[in-house]
Amino acid sequence: MFRSLELGRPFGIRLAVHWSFWILPAVVFASGFLTGSPNMAVFDVATILGMFTCVVLHELGHALAARGFGIRTHDIQLYPIGGVARLDRMPEKPYQELAVALAGPAVNVAIILFVAPLMLFGGYGIGLNSIAGSWVEAFWHRMLWVNIGLFLFNMLPAFPMDGGRVLRAILALFVPRTQATEVAANVGTVFAGLFFLAGMFTLNPILMVLAWFVFLTGRAELRAVRDMEAGPRRARRTGPNQSQAGDLLTGWVFEPMRGAWVEYRLGVPIRIVRS
Repeated sequence: MFRSLELGRPFGIRLAVHWSFWILPAVVFASGFLTGSPNMAVFDVATILGMFTCVVLHELGHALAARGFGIRTHDIQLYPIGGVARLDRMPEKPYQELAVALAGPAVNVAIILFVAPLMLFGGYGIGLNSIAGSWVEAFWHRMLWVNIGLFLFNMLPAFPMDGGRVLRAILALFVPRTQATEVAANVGTVFAGLFFLAGMFTLNPILMVLAWFVFLTGRAELRAVRDMEAGPRRARRTGPNQSQAGDLLTGWVFEPMRGAWVEYRLGVPIRIVRS
């Protein structure tokens, strides 16, 4: 019953909508309809769908940039609070992470630079408080400002959002990656607290859910980075921690051909850490 719905495979990447996503357009439509404005309700739902189309393009930017560095994307999932491109791993080299993190916001900038001239050419107002003369003008006006908002919001240094990853990548140029992740995760925790307080004062549940998401995912990624660093260190200190399940290897092994430590679980390589 509660399964994701696959929408397609753009560039070979599975695009799916989580079941909870449908709560958002349903609530938006019901709110507009119950206020006695069915046309506005339909328009608001169209705006939501247009906004999430931009979110998909944003996430495809991340995925295709990661592909350029040999990193596979499992899928792109849409949730009520946004989209997530689930990469095999984040690149460990700072300049690669910086490129992948900036690729999503760069797509939003490209959309802005495409939509704004078209609106001006059509005689539409692009100012934040411009009054639209038609539903079409109102739609494109919203899309323009949705992308401006997505760019600004995603560039906040709230790890693991795009701006937080940019912060970590820049820090990792000067300090070890684990230390850079700790700083970025702590900054992200501060932003999560601010999101939660803003959600409480404005009675906005989406902001509170976003705060929870930023906090939990940021701390989880910090733990993962610490584990990745600790695994090879333990293996170097005590020798590979290998156990056998039949003929299936479990543990850390140094593979000279890769020039890396590889963690196996039941014979399957699940993590690679370069020496």
